[in-house]
Amino acid sequence: MVEVALGIVDEHGLEGLTLAAVAQRCEVATPSLYKHVASLGELKALVGVRVLDDMTDRFTAAVLGRGGDEAVTALMHAYRAYVTANPKRYSAMPMDPLHDPIQKEAGAKQVDVMFATLRGYGLEGPAAVHAARRLRVLVHGFASIESAGGFGLPEDLDGTYDQLIQMYLASLRKES
Repeated sequence: MVEVALGIVDEHGLEGLTLAAVAQRCEVATPSLYKHVASLGELKALVGVRVLDDMTDRFTAAVLGRGGDEAVTALMHAYRAYVTANPKRYSAMPMDPLHDPIQKEAGAKQVDVMFATLRGYGLEGPAAVHAARRLRVLVHGFASIESAGGFGLPEDLDGTYDQLIQMYLASLRKES
């Protein structure tokens, strides 16, 4: 059912995800879905888990065997690539999964990848939290604007993104 829901999100965005739409795709009556999920909210939470897991797998693959600037750069490129390739699916990523009982584990795994990537700078505790938040804000903001077609000026987006990465790396080096 989550796979069907993801297909709907990919086509119509999160706002197009309804239990009726899932039931129609599955060729069952809407009440039949309640054997699997308690509500549309629960289904959206499960979709969010799938998005988190997919992103975490990509982040892990990108940083594996790398450290320092190379790892952070790879993570930021993997993050941007996911958002721009899957903008509608990305909209299903929860903003605060750590406080949702269904999404907490998946959210913690993603944060752990970020923290592990930042350990190369000696960042722990509050410093690591602030650095992870900055990374998320930078990539989320840039990639969300990019995938919405919000960068209308002719300069190369990759060049701008590389400058953003260098700015972020410089901030990490100052902290370590």
